[in-house]
Amino acid sequence: MKRFLPLFLFVLLLGGCEGKSSFLSPQGPIAAAQSQHFWYVVIVMMVVCLPVFIGVPWIILRYRYKHGRGDYSPRWHFSKPLEILVWGVPVLVIVALGIKLANATLALDPYEPLEGDAVEIQVIGYDWKWLFIYPEQGIATVGVLVFPADRPVSFRITSDTVMQSFFIPALGSQIYAMKGMETRLNLAATGVGEFLGENSQYSGRGFATQSFAVHAVSEDDFAAWAESGNSDGVPFDEAVLDALQTPSTRSELLDTLGLTGESVVFADAPPDLFTSVATDPSRMGAMQ
Repeated sequence: MKRFLPLFLFVLLLGGCEGKSSFLSPQGPIAAAQSQHFWYVVIVMMVVCLPVFIGVPWIILRYRYKHGRGDYSPRWHFSKPLEILVWGVPVLVIVALGIKLANATLALDPYEPLEGDAVEIQVIGYDWKWLFIYPEQGIATVGVLVFPADRPVSFRITSDTVMQSFFIPALGSQIYAMKGMETRLNLAATGVGEFLGENSQYSGRGFATQSFAVHAVSEDDFAAWAESGNSDGVPFDEAVLDALQTPSTRSELLDTLGLTGESVVFADAPPDLFTSVATDPSRMGAMQ
């Protein structure tokens, strides 16, 4: 029994860590579709895996040395039904998975806008923090991402440093942020909630701390939060931009700016910062 204790504890920890930080506990339509796709693949793969899991122990027991010769037939060399089974089932599995994957790839195109009035959020990856710019609200944040629940969110994503991966597991999908380029991602939350966002692409010393809190709130709460950011937020000036461009973790950035807490909201966010990072040719030259 002791041999299985570590495995049992691992399964418990895996289940406890899922919470609202995994597409297996979907909190939005994209994550729900990906979760269904995942379980479809698992079920189809069991058609191949289960016979192996059952057959291997059975063969070991039946033809073990102490069991004698069993039903071993050394002159047997071909079985047409067995050949059809061995080759036919994997082919059907590949066809089923291929059709499902093709349909899911088209249906879950991250660039395809979701139905509804979307909130635009511009995302810039720095070392080792994310900057979220709300062009319509005129604010920006580090360490926290807030948007209205039950309303699509259209992300425009780039990086001012190495390649990174923008990921909110509970809402589904991940997409890369690359220097001098723009990628897009459309997500939505099906209700009010709190989730985890992260960089899932290793990017150096501060990679482990490059996460952020995600809050899906009511429309009224979002409007009030944005208004508060405009009136009480930290002014976005040259000192802030220099601190963002300096390689540092989120907590180190806040220390540099003389702030406390886990996140910060900036007022008067520069409207052209994202475009300059995503399209400036000199940045591509610096990358090369």
